[in-house]
Amino acid sequence: MTAIDSHRLQKRDRIIDAAVEVFAEKGFRAARISDIASRAGVADGTIYLYFKNKEDLLLVIFEEKMELLLEELQAALDGIDDPIDRIRAYAGHHFRSIVNHPALAQVLQVELRQSHRFLREYRPEKLWEYLGVFADLVRQGQARGQIRQDVDPFLAQWAFFGALDEISIQWVLARRRERFNLDQAAEQVVGIFLRGMVPQGDHASPSAPSTPSADAGGRRST
Repeated sequence: MTAIDSHRLQKRDRIIDAAVEVFAEKGFRAARISDIASRAGVADGTIYLYFKNKEDLLLVIFEEKMELLLEELQAALDGIDDPIDRIRAYAGHHFRSIVNHPALAQVLQVELRQSHRFLREYRPEKLWEYLGVFADLVRQGQARGQIRQDVDPFLAQWAFFGALDEISIQWVLARRRERFNLDQAAEQVVGIFLRGMVPQGDHASPSAPSTPSADAGGRRST
């Protein structure tokens, strides 16, 4: 790589990082290219040398940052042999990543959903790869007799990720994030999925609690 190529790559990375900060602070729709350029320390027109428009920049953020998160996930699982422990590590890492990258979490959890192109046209293959890691853990558990054979890894990956994703959104949107114990949440989610909510051997329907723990919208008060 030449010095010129290295300089261009550094400038492109600076624009991406600036866009993450601006999208998180202002919201995707309200953010302007000029805001991103100012934060990155470049001219407005420089943005268009690297990206077609604001939405293209948002999708590039998803692609490249998901690649980073996937690498971090694989590193978190390395050295762990037991599939159940790897599932616990998966959940724990997912929540730690949003704490370690709060602006990125805001963009991926909230702002990305503002993109019509992402929701309707885009194929989020990096996300599917991220989910596929969990499906592989289910298959590993089945091979060792730790997870039931009738569990569909494809359905399990979406159900498990859905739980992690919803809790992550609640953390991002919460006014008092310190009230969230995400380490405990990871253990709870893993426990619910691995053991179920009904005690083993007890097939009776559990009675409803006398006092609801969530509001009418099904969300904990924050």
